[in-house]
Amino acid sequence: MTLNGWIQIAIFCAIVVALVKPLGWYITRVMTGERTLLSPFLRPVERLLYAGAGVDERREQHWLSYALAMLIFNAAGFVLLFALQRLQGLLPLNPMHMAAVSPDSSFNTALSFVTNTNWQGYAGESTMSYLVQMAGLTVQNFVSAATGIAIAMALIRGFSRASAQTVGNFWTDLTRATLYVLLPLSLLCALFYVSQGVTQTLDASVDATTLEGAKQTIAVGPTASQLAIKMLGTNGGGFFNANSAHPFENPTALTNLIEMVSIFAIGAALTNVFGRMVGDERQGWAIFAAMGVLFLAGVAVTYWAEANGNPAFAALGIDGGNMEGKEVRFGIAASSLFAVVTTAASCGAVNAMLDSFMPLGGLIPLVNMQLGEVIVGGVGAGLYGILLFVILAIFIAGLMVGRTPEYLGKKIEAKEVKMAMLAVLSLPLAILGFTAASTVLPQGLAGLANAGPHGYSEILYAYTSAAANNGSAFAGLSANTPWYNLTLGFGMMMGRFMVIVPVLAIAGSLAAKKTVPASAGTLPTHNGLFVGLLVGVILIVGGLTYFPALAVGPIVEHLAMLAGQSF
Repeated sequence: MTLNGWIQIAIFCAIVVALVKPLGWYITRVMTGERTLLSPFLRPVERLLYAGAGVDERREQHWLSYALAMLIFNAAGFVLLFALQRLQGLLPLNPMHMAAVSPDSSFNTALSFVTNTNWQGYAGESTMSYLVQMAGLTVQNFVSAATGIAIAMALIRGFSRASAQTVGNFWTDLTRATLYVLLPLSLLCALFYVSQGVTQTLDASVDATTLEGAKQTIAVGPTASQLAIKMLGTNGGGFFNANSAHPFENPTALTNLIEMVSIFAIGAALTNVFGRMVGDERQGWAIFAAMGVLFLAGVAVTYWAEANGNPAFAALGIDGGNMEGKEVRFGIAASSLFAVVTTAASCGAVNAMLDSFMPLGGLIPLVNMQLGEVIVGGVGAGLYGILLFVILAIFIAGLMVGRTPEYLGKKIEAKEVKMAMLAVLSLPLAILGFTAASTVLPQGLAGLANAGPHGYSEILYAYTSAAANNGSAFAGLSANTPWYNLTLGFGMMMGRFMVIVPVLAIAGSLAAKKTVPASAGTLPTHNGLFVGLLVGVILIVGGLTYFPALAVGPIVEHLAMLAGQSF
């Protein structure tokens, strides 16, 4: 580890913290329907969209209606994206004449982008036409992120309202999140990426002659427009197979920094939105602090593991950190930081190959996802994910002191706790079940490129990434097969909708409750004690559900490496 590396990490953290309050202020005004600087330009467009869709923006929905609208919208998105892939060979904007995508891969990809997972079992530049990339994948990048923001807003209203039967209007929340937040920020980022050398063209691939005189085909395409929302929406699906390790997708150290900041920006700002809407910004800062503690711990361990390098090399007299699978232009510090950022925020983009990380360096991304979307998490999903653990923390604290659990004036009762546990347990249900099946069935074992603990970790990581709606991969696993395409797809659905529906049920239950005045026995939820309690509950609940068993692969591999063995 070097001072330069820690300075890079500190600069990133400082930028994110600086963005929390101003971006939170803006998003709050947008989602509450207040006037913003963009209103004169976008308000007429917003009204036109409502009129065309037959939506009354002032008519709010019960949580069941809100959930039904969300499910129908996502089901329609799945069908349309599946059809685009299957009809790709017949559609325009296909200069490389890409054929139709296979049914199982189309199923997996459609679910992947609809659920904000963006797992890719294919090479984008050789599989998807420009039309599918733009009209299919990029559109879902926007609306899946907007869906996450909408669900977060519904839960915030549950805490901020009293004796209410509604939690907002899904169509209004979806429209405002897309039109006022995601589109303007994406436009600015896309223009910046183009200025740095990211490609943005509808021309076909370019043929070049190498220094040795050989012919080389260089893939290009409308990359910058997809890259912008890929990061801002914590989607992670790359235009190129190498994702953000590709020089056309992440050409400079500056683009690398902005990509990481983009991943965290909206998710971090939503903690401030929460504080503003419940009338106490300190509540948002407490949640942000809990996220920060878990994030910084992960960065420290990953950077340490990668900077120390392979002990087997040290025995041979070779010093230095682990540069295997990393881009020289980014180095160990920026690659380690990117790996933690992308798995903490449920983004899935990578600028280095995680399969080549040291065992403990690869363990942290795995743990980030296994804990659920709580360390910033996906856009919107991170906030409602950590609020589920807030409910559990308040409930446990109430049991310890013998009082009725309360949070922000709302009593936390059996229904909220049951729904929270249902959502939290959906991840280990999907991860444990499909991982167990794939480690014993021939269809699962056939995809392995490595044996032993590392091969186990590759399977484990795939299902963890799917259920946590992350999308990153350990690589080394041939996952573009019917078995993995189907089971990973089901894991994505479970990790997304088995969390969202209970969250909306909690939102509806809380909104209908009266506000209870604070008393001398009310637990303060904006101080360091509560932050410590929340972090402890996240780690303990994660530990009791599945973490020890699932982390065994990287730990065994690390111990074996220290003993001079490898897998």
